[in-house]
Amino acid sequence: MSPSADKQQRGARRQAILEALARELEERPGERITTAQLARAVGVSEAALYRHFPSKAKMFEGLIEFVEETVFSLATRILAEEKEAITRCEKLCLLLLGFSEKNPGMTRLLVGDALTGEHARLRTRVSQFYDRIETQLKQILREARLHGQTMTDDQVKTRSSLLLAIVEGRLQQFVRSGFERSPLAQWPAQWASLNCVLRD
Repeated sequence: MSPSADKQQRGARRQAILEALARELEERPGERITTAQLARAVGVSEAALYRHFPSKAKMFEGLIEFVEETVFSLATRILAEEKEAITRCEKLCLLLLGFSEKNPGMTRLLVGDALTGEHARLRTRVSQFYDRIETQLKQILREARLHGQTMTDDQVKTRSSLLLAIVEGRLQQFVRSGFERSPLAQWPAQWASLNCVLRD
């Protein structure tokens, strides 16, 4: 096998492991996923898993990286296509809620449910993900102020924090319900209320 074909095969195997991990997280809500379970789901030995990832923490990091790459690339597109600040905020919140609905297993990572007993750096990584989202919301609201919307620094901080808290809360409800309560349920009506707060 040529080096490039071998590299491609290893990449495909890593991808299969991460997809199996996301599936296990979705199909076993509330459970801690072991490498033995994951190896069975992939159809390989535990030793084979460790040839592709040096630890389970690295497998979780691989999923978190996927979330970051997906969400922030789509967020960049939203910012490029939409110029109105409040609509930008709405679409950014919708992006997170929609991603969560389509990826229940990864939502367990984002709310920390799947990280109990795992390496502390994973929780730090997820915390940094939310910090980046909040920073983006603050930037959007600051730019709105520059374009004539009356908003103090405290209001920018309070409103961006409020939006993030609501999104995180809806993700928590989704996981807590065993993925029965959609993070998008009743969102249009709730956004109408938030819209009034943001424009006040």
